[in-house]
Amino acid sequence: MRHIDKGQRRFGAWRATIRQWLLRMVGAALLAATGAAGAQTIRVVTEDYPPYNYLRDGVVGGVSTEVVRAVLAEAGLDAQIELMPWARAYDLALHTENVLIYSITRTPARKALFKWVGQVAPSEWFLYSLRGHGLGLKTLEDAKRYRIATVYQDVGEQFLLERGFDRTRNLQSSNRYAHNYEKLKLGRVDLWIANEALADYLVREAGDDPAQQLVPELALDEMGDDGLFMAFSLKTPDALVERCRAAFERLRRAGRLPRPGSGQS
Repeated sequence: MRHIDKGQRRFGAWRATIRQWLLRMVGAALLAATGAAGAQTIRVVTEDYPPYNYLRDGVVGGVSTEVVRAVLAEAGLDAQIELMPWARAYDLALHTENVLIYSITRTPARKALFKWVGQVAPSEWFLYSLRGHGLGLKTLEDAKRYRIATVYQDVGEQFLLERGFDRTRNLQSSNRYAHNYEKLKLGRVDLWIANEALADYLVREAGDDPAQQLVPELALDEMGDDGLFMAFSLKTPDALVERCRAAFERLRRAGRLPRPGSGQS
């Protein structure tokens, strides 16, 4: 019996040693994974799209930017935000790994193209005409008779192209949103497709009163239902995306996400 007891004790000690070794290996693996995620380099890209994102005194600001910064901080990530033309930012997010893009509209055509994190701001879209030049649009089809100011590859232009508008006959693309208000004022276009907050901001920046200058000819409700988002490129690891989603949800549930009118911009 003593021989059997000694063997059992020896087996028990061996089993405890193996268990401790396995626990150390699992802990080391988890620590390595956490460290790798913490060291993960991401590239954050956006455009000049006030009041959501813009450059002021050499720093990228805006209501959407504040949300993105808050989420990255909550996730323990640090990244520089790059401001560039939308077409370039969009192309980078489509084809490059570890790229975060904002403020981007989540349309049905885009849903499978990105890994979405969360909404950074609400959004409403309209086709605007210049006051005194009202066109009395009843449907989107009516707008096909007119010239419309767009921004190259942004959601407004994509929306119109998907609905049969012709780039040569109907659309006048620009790389800057402010150019489109200038075109409308000068009569180079008949309509301007724009986000309401953006249009209001740019008209005021030009020294004009939006109520006196713009007529919202047609509300484009199907464009603004979902708002503006932050999203990762498809080549970004799922673990990193989930880390940011979890951070976004923690901030949302705690009521700590910056919002328009919260005093943060």
